[in-house]
Amino acid sequence: MAKKSIIAREYIRIKLEKKFCEKRLELKTIISSITSSDKERWSAMMMLQRLPRDSSRCRQSNRCSQTGRAHGVLRKFKLCRSKIRKAAVQGLIPGLKKASW
Repeated sequence: MAKKSIIAREYIRIKLEKKFCEKRLELKTIISSITSSDKERWSAMMMLQRLPRDSSRCRQSNRCSQTGRAHGVLRKFKLCRSKIRKAAVQGLIPGLKKASW
């Protein structure tokens, strides 16, 4: 089980990403547009750098919804590999069963 502070930090990152998503997108379109002047691009880059570091989407990590584990998480189920195995053996995930041959 991951520490509660680590899980709480991840929730803060999610909130920040939702809050600054539109602003970040606007600034990135200004930076990448051909029609904007160099001065506009420069100011947009400076504004983008002033945004909180954790407001970027790439700072988030996929975590297991039950344990908070960051590694070995399957996106489809939002569970780590050990919890998926346990749920599959118990028959809690419909259509998923342990392979045997």
